[in-house]
Amino acid sequence: MTRVAHPTAPRLVLVGARGARGTALRELIEERGPGTGYRELRLVDPNGRRHPVGSRRDPVLPLEEKVFEDADVVFLCAGVGVSRRWARPAARRGALVIDTTDAFPGDPGVPSVVPEVNGRTAERCPSGTVLASPGPMAVALARVLHGIERDFGVRQVVVSTYQAASDEGHRGVEELLEGSELALRDPDADPPSECFRPPLAFNVVPAVGGPVPDRFTTEEQRLLRETRRVLGRPRLNLTVTCVSVPVVGGHSAALFVQAEVPTARRALVRMLDSLPGIVVHDSGAPRAAPTPLTAGDPDSVHVGRVRVVPHDPRGFWLWLTLDDLRAGCARNALGIAEAYLARRRAPVPVPVSEGG
Repeated sequence: MTRVAHPTAPRLVLVGARGARGTALRELIEERGPGTGYRELRLVDPNGRRHPVGSRRDPVLPLEEKVFEDADVVFLCAGVGVSRRWARPAARRGALVIDTTDAFPGDPGVPSVVPEVNGRTAERCPSGTVLASPGPMAVALARVLHGIERDFGVRQVVVSTYQAASDEGHRGVEELLEGSELALRDPDADPPSECFRPPLAFNVVPAVGGPVPDRFTTEEQRLLRETRRVLGRPRLNLTVTCVSVPVVGGHSAALFVQAEVPTARRALVRMLDSLPGIVVHDSGAPRAAPTPLTAGDPDSVHVGRVRVVPHDPRGFWLWLTLDDLRAGCARNALGIAEAYLARRRAPVPVPVSEGG
């Protein structure tokens, strides 16, 4: 993506440029950016490390309030604590702040946005606003359920997610790889389990996040809350089980929906295929369903195994797979920025040299 010199091109700030989410977002900005270009991209490390990152080896700035000066959009990708500390100060400087963590659960002043579903929230918000980009599975679920609700209605939803080690960032991936290598060398060895307890290597962990009083987990609670908020359905009959699986990157989910009306499979596939950013894999062979390894386009949500229940045509199953860092986080956060910036006059691209 081209950096431009036009005075109306946006200035962007990315906090957490070295983390898994920040890296994915930086790469996507460099590939396509918001609209036709950006004037400046400030990479910020909350730990104060200044060493360059990225294909152009851009310098990294320490996190202090002056990095938000004159910024149009600030992306927060560095954890809940950083977002809670810096979201409001950045917004007071006049920027749109997009938080990719779960720093503001249920805060009515921080709407959760998925552009394909409730993008007008971003289009109409004033500068100095904080918006939340939901978790990857909530992004995928909201986009799919939005289309289903429009055409068939939604009475009940049951979801089981299968979430990759990348959910815990670079540390989670490193722990999985280290544990897998250790287990292959010595099956009796104790693999590391700081991010995942019990260890994730050659295992599945049927509880993502910490416990809450109703015996669900914080991740399940978050997915329920964010999906309801984005869809504007506070009483949506949705129940969730979130599972960590020994996959480096890419989340999946088995989704059962009971619609309000009987559903023809052909009409369901046609509707899903019409949704923006959704790719339907419908060859007919169950083993041809998309997987984190084979799905393809990292910026799309992939849908397969579309099955209508024979004895109850109001019920049907879907299988979802997405790149959690690209489609679930970076693409959604950048889409929020694009919706917000759309009201600005599009800049005339004036390429800037690598040194300028």
